[in-house]
Amino acid sequence: MSPPTILVIDDSATIRKMVDSHLSQEGYRVVLAPNGELGISMAAEIRPDLILLDHQLPGTTGIEVCKKIIQIPECQNIPFVVSSTLRKQAYVEYMDVPNVVDSLPKPFKPELLKMTVANALETGAMVIASQANGTAVPEVVGETDQPALSGDFRWLGLREVIDFLNNGRKDGMLEVETEKNRVCFFLSDGRIQGVVSASYDPADVAAQLPEAMKELSPLLQFTMSSGTSTRVEGLMELMDKKVLDPRMLKTLLRQQAAVLTRYCFLNNPVNFSFLPQRTPPSLFRKAAIDCCLSAILIDGAVGASTTDEPATDMGWVRNSLRGQNLDRSGLSASHIQLLACVDSTPKSAAELAAKTGLSRSEVVAVLEGLLLSDWVENKALAETQTMVVYETDADGANVMRAVIEDSSCHWTGNVVRDEFSFQLLLKRKSPDVVFVAVGGEHELDLPPKLKSSTLLDGNQAVILVAADEAEECRLAESLRSLPLLRRPFNRADVLSVLQNASRLDVAPPAVKDVVLAECTAVLGANS
Repeated sequence: MSPPTILVIDDSATIRKMVDSHLSQEGYRVVLAPNGELGISMAAEIRPDLILLDHQLPGTTGIEVCKKIIQIPECQNIPFVVSSTLRKQAYVEYMDVPNVVDSLPKPFKPELLKMTVANALETGAMVIASQANGTAVPEVVGETDQPALSGDFRWLGLREVIDFLNNGRKDGMLEVETEKNRVCFFLSDGRIQGVVSASYDPADVAAQLPEAMKELSPLLQFTMSSGTSTRVEGLMELMDKKVLDPRMLKTLLRQQAAVLTRYCFLNNPVNFSFLPQRTPPSLFRKAAIDCCLSAILIDGAVGASTTDEPATDMGWVRNSLRGQNLDRSGLSASHIQLLACVDSTPKSAAELAAKTGLSRSEVVAVLEGLLLSDWVENKALAETQTMVVYETDADGANVMRAVIEDSSCHWTGNVVRDEFSFQLLLKRKSPDVVFVAVGGEHELDLPPKLKSSTLLDGNQAVILVAADEAEECRLAESLRSLPLLRRPFNRADVLSVLQNASRLDVAPPAVKDVVLAECTAVLGANS
């Protein structure tokens, strides 16, 4: 295949020599014409791939030469690049000539000449066609990487996209665009290896580095790029020669990833595209952070100085989502322990700090990172009370269990149907309310327990569960101070009697002593 032919029509010997020298080095065939008349005849003869045309020529102008050349049938599609010192005054004359695809202002450097010629050869045919026919022309040419997955964030979140790639153990680069920046996540086997952004200010990353790492902040001008440069190669050479500790660099790259990832989550990303063809730069292959999304978001929250304390009436619960990724790579042992302490019952940050031994501020920061990754959520704290239920009837026991399992009822506890388990629970726990089934086929046989007055040692309220209406009337006559619940009962009946029991719970000790005495007498007699 022959090299592209460039016809240069320019009356300046200096320009012709300079263009010939530099374009010949690039492998082009360069043909020179010192005036317009010779240029027209040579264009018809050699039919070049591109004409570099001077606007000011002896006895004529570039626009006249251009119009004559494109009237030749064999030359009507040749692209032109116009060169002039007059700049805008000269170029306006070529507005109606579709073959003029670019301009080269004089004076110009060899680098600009090479770039302009290469671009004109690449795009000339498309530009001519679009200007002649009024059709659209691509904004970019030569982008071979096509995204395998792309979209916007109107209907799904960044967490969902990264979880999808993690679950599928995908390799490639995820580009995330915000209004001001483009952030790239490099993935291997679904895990994040590094995060970069050429547009994000390295000073903003440096400001969030721990004090011990501030001296490494100058390296951020090398590590924020998505490509490889001689400076990055020099950085890798320092690692190879043990001048730079790879562990310190990896820590720096993880902090960089934390800041950029947190930025994406807090600044409403616009759209994304995933390019499986793109491999991480050599720097991130040598010092890969290999972390899950939650670990990076926790690092970002811990390093940020803007983490807000949650309201004192708000607690934390686990958030289970369908398709959620639970990869824990990169999480510290203490943070995994904290996550294990979060369940379906809302717990305050202070309570979680006491359980894990972490500081309250660290707990709040870690939970904020887990909140961004949808592993936890906030729920209003409610005062939870405990009950122990001795209920021999299966249907009644099921109703009690349903009340305990419903977090909106704010009751926890245990339901048993045998006397031994009941005694064991009363020894181990101090419930707020005790349900005691009396009468019927299974009478409670705990006279020593009750007569020793231990049932109410914790100031619990006692609710008797009667077997039938006659039993309820008998107990009501004997125990006017104790709430009664008659079978069959439903959830509303249980919650109603619990509400009455909470009023009993705040009664003076003397009243409770009377209740205890009456309860002991009746149940002791039944035994």
